[in-house]
Amino acid sequence: MKSNETTIKEFILLGLTDVRKLQLLFFFILLLCYLLTITGNFMITILAHVDHRLHTPMYFFLWNFSITEIGYTTVVTPQTLSHLLMGCISQLFFYFFLGTTDFFLLTVMSFDRYVAICNPLRYATIMNQCVCTWMVLISWIAGFILIFGQTISFAQFPICGSNIIDHFFCDNKPLMKLLCGDTRLLELVGFIVSIFSLLGTLAITTISYTIIISAILRIPTAAGRKKAFSTCASHIIVVSVTYGSCISMYLIPKKSEGKNFNNAVAILNNVVCPLMTPFVYTLRNKQVKDALKDALGCKRATQKI
Repeated sequence: MKSNETTIKEFILLGLTDVRKLQLLFFFILLLCYLLTITGNFMITILAHVDHRLHTPMYFFLWNFSITEIGYTTVVTPQTLSHLLMGCISQLFFYFFLGTTDFFLLTVMSFDRYVAICNPLRYATIMNQCVCTWMVLISWIAGFILIFGQTISFAQFPICGSNIIDHFFCDNKPLMKLLCGDTRLLELVGFIVSIFSLLGTLAITTISYTIIISAILRIPTAAGRKKAFSTCASHIIVVSVTYGSCISMYLIPKKSEGKNFNNAVAILNNVVCPLMTPFVYTLRNKQVKDALKDALGCKRATQKI
């Protein structure tokens, strides 16, 4: 006998509140707490792993506890943030926040290569641990500041008409078409942010590599030039693909008939580039390859013992 019961496959979560201003307040508070939680527990796992003074049973247990805490809060908090700021808006925020931070980090890496090639004797002094930490911190803060306010402004507009987005993820341009009201100011702010974060960081990176290439060409021996260029070749590849795809997506006007091309570029930027990065740096970087071989060698030696 067949059952007439309907199989429930989806659930609707009512969330914390229906008041929009409280939703935004809760989103900000929970986001801050979540970032601090991930950062703090991640730091514990790293310190407990790299510092031999912490290689004790207590810190071994704490290291595992921190990992479970990261997983425990990640199971709930991101989904809660998604509901507070609407799922699509949340994806939009994290997508552009992390992407903008990528641009700043690529710029920092180009400065690192500039110092390594043009000031090798002062490299350790200039690029000390304190400077590197501050450069990374500023990159994350700059990415957050540039995107957070814009996303909050985006969320103030109600969605009207169709809820169908002609894209495979929540990108700003297709989502902008669904907003009610005058969005010209929002579009202008988004364009200015894109110019600053994309072309601004690209300009600094280009200047750095112009100086780097000029310095490499002045090296008297071919072997010296090859060695110097190999230290920044991986970064040049990643910069070229990342900036090329992003400029094509967000700064070059698109025609409606170019949908398939635009989707292909989006896949290149969102899927292929992150996949390509570790392989490019691994295959072209002798230090990484040597470290990997040493790690595998140590593992084999341990297994033999």
